[in-house]
Amino acid sequence: MRVKHKPWAKEKLQNYPEICISDPAQHKGNWQKLFGNDHPIHIEIGSGKGRFVSGMAEVHPEINYIGIEVVESVLISALDKVLEKDLSNVRLLSVDGALLEDYFAPEEVARIYLNFSDPWPKKRHTKRRLTNPKFLDIYQNILAKTGEIHFKTDNRGLFEYSLQAFSAYGLLLTYVSLDLHNSDFEGNIQTEYEEKFSQKGFPIYRLEAQFDREQQKL
Repeated sequence: MRVKHKPWAKEKLQNYPEICISDPAQHKGNWQKLFGNDHPIHIEIGSGKGRFVSGMAEVHPEINYIGIEVVESVLISALDKVLEKDLSNVRLLSVDGALLEDYFAPEEVARIYLNFSDPWPKKRHTKRRLTNPKFLDIYQNILAKTGEIHFKTDNRGLFEYSLQAFSAYGLLLTYVSLDLHNSDFEGNIQTEYEEKFSQKGFPIYRLEAQFDREQQKL
């Protein structure tokens, strides 16, 4: 989906440096210090307009959330939600998800959310998928030993690919749903995209996974 360019977006983000972090690398290993507490760090890669990350932050003030969205013209909508709800436990980054190791120290992150990521359906674009082993290498490095990946999508092909990729990598699948909205899962916060497609009758797929640290020691 093409996003309308908003030339004033960068300036607006810069006007809120306490929320929109312009140089995240300087906080590597010290994100809890930036938040001013010792709460766990949860990040969402591809936050879009920010309904999910702001909704989670509102429900869970005991968690520090970092929303990552490379498109500044989209991230300003997330900023508006954070400001409207007066959330002190959210920070926003406009950076490339492939560079997470530049911004987070090993084991600094407790949970990673991947919500409705671009499926990149063409075979030649497989390595761009956020559940590709190239990205799993990154996640494994920045996630705590008990850290988790939570993944949602409406794309059956991407979900099946991700199940295979996670299993082949050795992740433990702790939760799998082929129809989230008709399951007994509680506490789901919908993204804008999720609401749109579920209303059209598309099932929402969801999984939770952890790296098998014990197996890797063998």
